[in-house]
Amino acid sequence: MEAGILLRLVVPFNPPRRRFTSRRRSIRASINPQGGYQGPKPKTNWVADWVSKNDDVARSLPIYVGGVSLLAVLFNRTVSGIAYVADASSSQSRADLLTLGLAVTNILNGLVWLSIRPKSIYAVNPNGVECRRIHPYLPDSVVSELLWAWESLSDVTCCRSLVVVYDSICILQIGFADVSQSNGSEPIAVDADKLTKGPLYNGLAKSGSQSYLANLSLYPGKSELPFLPSNTQAVILQPLGDKGIAIVGGDTIRGFTTSDQKCIFCLVIII
Repeated sequence: MEAGILLRLVVPFNPPRRRFTSRRRSIRASINPQGGYQGPKPKTNWVADWVSKNDDVARSLPIYVGGVSLLAVLFNRTVSGIAYVADASSSQSRADLLTLGLAVTNILNGLVWLSIRPKSIYAVNPNGVECRRIHPYLPDSVVSELLWAWESLSDVTCCRSLVVVYDSICILQIGFADVSQSNGSEPIAVDADKLTKGPLYNGLAKSGSQSYLANLSLYPGKSELPFLPSNTQAVILQPLGDKGIAIVGGDTIRGFTTSDQKCIFCLVIII
C-alpha cells in the first residue's frame, strides 16, 4: 500500500499535456480610404507582355540583329586592313566567316518568322438560311426532347446546325442550312438514303464511336454533307446506336471542347 501511494505521488497518472500552438502566416490586404489596394501584387512578365503587344517587331528583330552584325563585320574587315583574299587563312578571316554565317542565319530566321504566322480562329456567320424541319409523325414527347437538345447545344456550345437521321429517315433538321441552287431562299433538304449509303456513315457505323472533324475544310467527307452551310467550320458525328446518326455543325474551328463532346454524347443517350 505504501509503495502504491508513493508511486502515485512520484509519477502522476495524468501528466499535464503541453499545448502546441501553430503560427499561421496571414497576408493582409486592405483598401485605403482613397480606394487604393494594399496587398500582394501579381507578378508580371514584362518580356511576354512586350512580345504580345509588339508581335511584328519581335518577329522582325532577328533581321535587324543579323543586318547590323553583317554590317559590323564588313566594317571591321575594312578598318582592320586585312586583304579579303590574300589572308583568307588567318584566324581573323575564320572568325569573320563564322560571324557572317551567324548573321545570315539570323536574317533567314527572321524571314521565316515573318512568313509563318498562326491563323486566327474566330466564329463565322453561317452562309445559309435558318430552317426547322421536324418529321410530322413523331410523338410530342420525342419532339420536345429533340428541341430541348437543340436549345441546350446552341446555347452552351458553338453548334449552329443539327441534323438527326434515324432508320434512313431525317427526323430533325434545325438551325442553319445551305441554300438550294434552284431556289435561293429554300434550304437544302437532307437526303437520308444517300447519306446512310455513303462512306462517312458506314465508317461511323463500323467504329460505333463519336467522330470529331475539328476542321471540316480539311476532310474530303465534307462533300457528303451538302445540307450544312458552306462555311461550317467543325462537325461532330455521333452515332445513334446502329440505325442513326446525329450531325452537329459548329461555326468555329476546333470550337467543340472535350466537355462539349461529352455533353453531346450524354444528350444522345437521353434522347
